[in-house]
Order: sequence, then structure tokens, then C-alpha cells
Amino acid sequence: MNLGDKIVKLRKKNNMTQENLAEKLKVTRQTISKWELNETAPDIKEAKELASVFKVSINDLVYDRKIETESKPNQEELSGIIIYILKIAVFTALFLGIFSLIISVLNG
Repeated sequence: MNLGDKIVKLRKKNNMTQENLAEKLKVTRQTISKWELNETAPDIKEAKELASVFKVSINDLVYDRKIETESKPNQEELSGIIIYILKIAVFTALFLGIFSLIISVLNG
């Protein structure tokens, strides 16, 4: 897969238009179009920024190897899920503690 195809695939995977990507990279939409059509290629600075935007390595952009098409949860997402689960656990423990206290008061 060539660089232009990878850019198209990654851009679409990230639900971005050429205009969105161009704004992030501070280039024109036409520049993105030319990259995607393999008429031109990003310079090293632009390639680093592309890799950063798409959360892939520069090697994944440049070399002919498959890029993951399924998004993997990042550490921030996983941390949010863990915090959510912990909040539920704490709430449940508090609820059970209060419920037990009420039952013991009612029983005597």
C-alpha cells in the first residue's frame, strides 16, 4: 500500500475530511489531496505530524506494511473505564454498608 492510500485510509478511519486534516497540519486541502493521489509527498516534519495525528509511527506511514484498521483503546480510554468501574464498586460498597446499617437498626 502506498503512502497516499495509507493517508486516505487513516483519515477515513479517524472520520476526518481532507479539510479537517489540512487544518490540523496547517497545510491546504489541496496539499492533502496531492499526497493522497501520490502527486507529492509530505516532508519529514509533515510526516511526523501526520503520524502524531493518526497515532501511528512514521515507519508505519512510510514502509509497506499493514496498518491496524481497528482502533485500539488508548491508555486514556482504559484509565477512564477503570475509574468508572472503581466508582461503581465504591458506590455499591457504600450502598451495601448503609443498607446493612439500616437493617441492623430496624432489627434491634
